[in-house]
Amino acid sequence: MSETEIRKKVKPVKKLAEEKTGPILEVQGLTKYFDAAKGKKVHAVENVSFTLERGETLGIVGESGCGKSSMGRTILKIHDSTSGKIIFDGVDITKFSNKQMNPYRKRMQMIFQDPYASLNPRMTVGEIIEEPMVIHNMGAPKERKAIVQDLIQTVGLKPDHIRRYPFEFSGGQRQRIGIARALALNPEFIVCDEPISALDVSIQAQVINLLEKLQHERGFSYLFIAHDLEMVHHISHKIGVMYLGNMVEFGTSDEVYKTPLHPYTKALISASPVPDPKLAKTKKRILLEGEVPSPLNPPKGCPFAPRCPHCTERCNQEKPETYSIGNHKVACFLYAPEK
Repeated sequence: MSETEIRKKVKPVKKLAEEKTGPILEVQGLTKYFDAAKGKKVHAVENVSFTLERGETLGIVGESGCGKSSMGRTILKIHDSTSGKIIFDGVDITKFSNKQMNPYRKRMQMIFQDPYASLNPRMTVGEIIEEPMVIHNMGAPKERKAIVQDLIQTVGLKPDHIRRYPFEFSGGQRQRIGIARALALNPEFIVCDEPISALDVSIQAQVINLLEKLQHERGFSYLFIAHDLEMVHHISHKIGVMYLGNMVEFGTSDEVYKTPLHPYTKALISASPVPDPKLAKTKKRILLEGEVPSPLNPPKGCPFAPRCPHCTERCNQEKPETYSIGNHKVACFLYAPEK
């Protein structure tokens, strides 16, 4: 098989994105509860809505345990949703069975957080990358091997790495293997579940640059989950801020990062490190008091009320709606229209 034929097999997504219209993903009122002991429920995701356009990156930020990963896995139907809708490329897949989801699995992939735990130690790099194609009966063995070799070079690994095992690689190299595996089926939408959090800072930049390069070349849409708001601002077109399962702010990358509205977003940005020592001394840090409430027993009103410096009695009793200020959205009574 020639290189041209290989590339035709693995790079049609950008052309598809240009030909199709409408968003790649619409999430409407998505809610996910997990069963816990004594009949209680873990409120992992609460009534989240957003739209992701083709070729776009939506960054999701928030503290650990705020529901970012649960939301990503629910969108991919790894978990069944409790309520709400997941519309992928115009089709409501919310209630689809595993059999109905099979054609969509090829179009929706995931890059996992832990490059050490997400790769089978008994399989070679070549076998790991080829496995999704084998599962979905994609091409003949010779064709698959050619695509694997192409993908290995695409993600910056050496051709002879195909015969090695995961334990022979560094964390950054393992994550590149995970990225190659996600690309094997030529997906249109990829959930990046904190793909750089387990890596050294210098390696993080390399992985981010690779993801951006691949998006530019192939037209993928990313849901990029991370803690680092600075990094999310760099890679994303839009940003959603989550707190205790709720989307408390949503807008373009610059809007959210440069003109944050929600008190929680402001606190997150104030905690970001500044590389300039002089600026770091003048930067005012917003310190939040108390702990994040338990998702087993979330607050009655605004989820952020117990820690918010602007909390009023109304915040303790009512949950705010999501208010629009242009294209910028925020769930906070500070921005509620006057009655």
